[in-house]
Amino acid sequence: MITDLLTIRADRDNYYYGCDELFTRHPEVIQRLCADAAALLPTLLDGLIWRSRLAINAQRRVNYYVKHVIQDGDGKFNKALEWLVDGQDPKIICHPVVVLFSDMVWGRLASRYFFLGRCYFVFTLIVFITSQSILQHLNEGHESEAQQIATFLCRLFIYLGSMGQLFINQARRLASDCKTKSFVSVGCIKIPEYLLDMQNMGSLALLIILLLMCTQEPIFYCAGEQAGRRLAASAPAASEPAASGNLHAESPSLFTQHCPSVDGTGRKDAYAAMSMFAMLLYWGLLIDLTIFSMRISAYTLVCGRVLSEVGLFLGGMCFLIIAFSSSISALNHKSKDFAGIPKGALSLLEIALGMFPTEHFDSIKNEVPVLVAVSVFIIIVIVFLLNLLVAQLNGAYQAIYNDMVGYARLNRGSIIVTTISGVSAKRWDRFLATLKLDERLEFNEGDIGLAGGMQVLEPSNANPTTVDAIRRFGGSTSAAVPWPEEEGNDEDDKFERLEKVILRATKKMGGDGSKKRGGGSSSMGQSGSGSGGSAGGSQGGGSEQEE
Repeated sequence: MITDLLTIRADRDNYYYGCDELFTRHPEVIQRLCADAAALLPTLLDGLIWRSRLAINAQRRVNYYVKHVIQDGDGKFNKALEWLVDGQDPKIICHPVVVLFSDMVWGRLASRYFFLGRCYFVFTLIVFITSQSILQHLNEGHESEAQQIATFLCRLFIYLGSMGQLFINQARRLASDCKTKSFVSVGCIKIPEYLLDMQNMGSLALLIILLLMCTQEPIFYCAGEQAGRRLAASAPAASEPAASGNLHAESPSLFTQHCPSVDGTGRKDAYAAMSMFAMLLYWGLLIDLTIFSMRISAYTLVCGRVLSEVGLFLGGMCFLIIAFSSSISALNHKSKDFAGIPKGALSLLEIALGMFPTEHFDSIKNEVPVLVAVSVFIIIVIVFLLNLLVAQLNGAYQAIYNDMVGYARLNRGSIIVTTISGVSAKRWDRFLATLKLDERLEFNEGDIGLAGGMQVLEPSNANPTTVDAIRRFGGSTSAAVPWPEEEGNDEDDKFERLEKVILRATKKMGGDGSKKRGGGSSSMGQSGSGSGGSAGGSQGGGSEQEE
């Protein structure tokens, strides 16, 4: 039925194509096919393509009728791409129709808005690097007042501009999931559905770390301590102006990070550790910029999908480290590198990573039981587990190699859907106007066809065809005349026609054979009677002569 609706027919006056009627009466047809009959999606999408059987200068005309997958009945962005992305089928997302209209929306509209949105995030990352990794190392131990003010302003921008934006985005997504009751169960805990996306999860983790950094900010603690000192010194300052003047002269800058409330505690170390994790998250959240290149995006997705194999390897290595370190600790030996489970585990980890000092192996040689245990550990971890990891990575890569571009396109499709939702209606209308979807397209030169699509040229050897995709009918074009009956192209009809031809041939051959057999017997009878008569005549003549 889908094939029949999406077949282009023509008489001498008009072209007939059921695409408009199909999507007008069933605007959610793609959603239903994705949910209930995904095998029919290629048939539907193939019906939106017309290819010319004529090639000119090694190029072939191809019309893609993508109007109804780009815009809906109200002129807004169609949800077809969103439905295809939700289907998570890496094959169908690489269909030429989907590739054409998704790349067109991405290249002409969505990529610009996405890049502008990420530019602010890149700027916040630059500010964060400046405040945490550059300014504090310019004149370490002798920070100037200008340097301290710059550090304070950069961190204030991070807390207000970056952390504030992250908080607003997380609140909006949480409110949206709560409104639609979109929660998923992870174990025995229900979490909002938006947290299943790694980008959203990373943004939430970054928000939490920035909040903790704000509570442990050394500049805030030192500023509060200085304010307390000034308040405490304000009372005796009136009776002892000289001492007050000396105190004011010796007081540190307002934006310093060095004061007893910070240096005497572990607050500064905790702040530095959180700063490191926040820096890693900032860089990790920039991975979505790889979407501008399908090749880089596919490589990134492949790396992410094989991480499970690396996790299995690390889990097995940790198990062996704990097992062998506890076993070696049970031995009677004098090796300081394996004195206790913690030291033994650290030494085995260094051995596995190739960081164990070579001169320390001399002390292990004198302890035969320890040497045997370490040798077995090296054989299992380095020889067996490491080579097994290589084999697992190779197998996992081969399994997802054919689909990695599809997964990259699924990732880009989700970004397109999210980005277009923030585009204004006026800008979207201007974009649709540039596509000129209401203009009729040519089939072959001078043959003005149907509207609602886009025409491209492809190499003639890409999809060779020698059959005209349009079914043309001659004769009268009057509306009162019935539509001509079409010859069936079904496989059953072909076999039925072949069977009839064989039966007719068999009957004909059988009839000819019977006729030949009947004619032969009659002629033989006639010749037999004739010869008998002549023989009788001869005999009669002979008797008469005898008489």
